[in-house]
Amino acid sequence: MQGVDHYENFPVASWLCPARLRPTVTALYHYARSADDIADEGDASPAQRLAELAAYRAELERALAGQPAVDPRWSGQFAALARAIAAHQLPAQPLHDLLDAFEQDVRYTAAGSRYADPAALLDYCRRSADPVGRLLLHLYGVHDAKSLRQSDAICSALQLINFWQDLGVDLQRGRHYLPLEPLARHGVDEAALLVPELDPQQDGAARALLTELTQQARALMQDGAPLATRLPGRLGWELRLVVQGGLRILDQIERLQHRTWRSRPKLGAADLPLLLWRALRMRT
Repeated sequence: MQGVDHYENFPVASWLCPARLRPTVTALYHYARSADDIADEGDASPAQRLAELAAYRAELERALAGQPAVDPRWSGQFAALARAIAAHQLPAQPLHDLLDAFEQDVRYTAAGSRYADPAALLDYCRRSADPVGRLLLHLYGVHDAKSLRQSDAICSALQLINFWQDLGVDLQRGRHYLPLEPLARHGVDEAALLVPELDPQQDGAARALLTELTQQARALMQDGAPLATRLPGRLGWELRLVVQGGLRILDQIERLQHRTWRSRPKLGAADLPLLLWRALRMRT
């Protein structure tokens, strides 16, 4: 996932992912990645994107029913997904939730719609991010309510971190994730964030807004983080690194004084030793 979004939290072909699960995780990754591309890439109109997503959902329904795909564009990946569904009894709802989120992205971007408050944005994350964690937990046989809640917290935090990390990029593309309530409360003119330099008053207001939003994301991540120390084996270590990667992005946003409308922080090879050290120090 761009930093922590775009489904890079799927442990695709990672040495941390057990060999027996790699085909299924890869199938899930390609399912989500392709749908995301339909919603976001190229120059198709919103109506075309929604029509493509509807066709994609029809292929999902066939895969869930154990039927072969009919659209040759996606026949290979839905054949792999159908095998994964049959092998692991994957739940249908998270797979549908992801498509719901992609359709919402198309509609919101086309209409220039805004999220009213942080709760509305978290409701979007419930469908755009949380299903990823739930599907992975399902593969490992983890179904208890506490683990699912903490997984949701981690995934939503990652999504929010990505929003604030990519703020400038998203604004340029007409994507609006800054909720209206804190925008108004801090007196931030969102359109002003598109100019190279803000006046001192707007700069301070925007930094205060991003400080609040990133603190919310950090609190959510810290709420879910104990899951990583409870899960056994490779999944636990994978999740530790995911958590620490998200927290590291937040550290970098702080060093930019929260001005992510001007500059996008990202992780690099130099961050890996620190991430490993922090992952090792996470307590049960």
